Amino acid sequence: MLKRCLAALALSFIFMGSVTAGSKEDGWTAYNSGDYASALTLWTPLAEQGDTKFQYILGSMYSDGQGVAKDDVEAVKWYRLAAEQGYAIAQNSLGLSYANGQGVVQDFTEALRLYHLAAEQGYAKAQSNLGVMYARGRGVPEDLVTAYVLFDLAASQGEEKAKENRDMAASGMTQAQIEKAQRLSQECISTHYKNCL
Repeated sequence: MLKRCLAALALSFIFMGSVTAGSKEDGWTAYNSGDYASALTLWTPLAEQGDTKFQYILGSMYSDGQGVAKDDVEAVKWYRLAAEQGYAIAQNSLGLSYANGQGVVQDFTEALRLYHLAAEQGYAKAQSNLGVMYARGRGVPEDLVTAYVLFDLAASQGEEKAKENRDMAASGMTQAQIEKAQRLSQECISTHYKNCL
């Protein structure tokens, strides 16, 4: 009896795995053909099972109104689920929601916290967004040196807007501040962002 139960359980896991793989692939096929509603239907169970990538994707789909009516509150729900599991892209997106007051009450402190979490993982967009917060003094005192460092880190990964922002920050800094920021940026890169943000 126990052997039959274990065999049935093993078969159910094998079947579930193939359904999950099929759902992912079928979802991408639907999504890439513009059938967002079908993709959403296929990916929702994956997100509900805790798949951070699909939680983030569902958040983006709700944010953009792909396959559903645009719903910032629902987007935040999905971003938060992925962000709480440490998914950097979702942390950044949830940070944007807080910074802009989309689906949540605007809260620069929470945006900063989320950007920090993603930036520390090396996510360039979060580093750039965090730089904007420091450059504008949103939730923190204005600090062009820190902003420059963050923009430089993001720019070193190819984030184009960060290059422009770094140059704008530099225009308001002394040569000594720029040299300090460049040194700090190199230290951050050499330690892979550990204990520098």
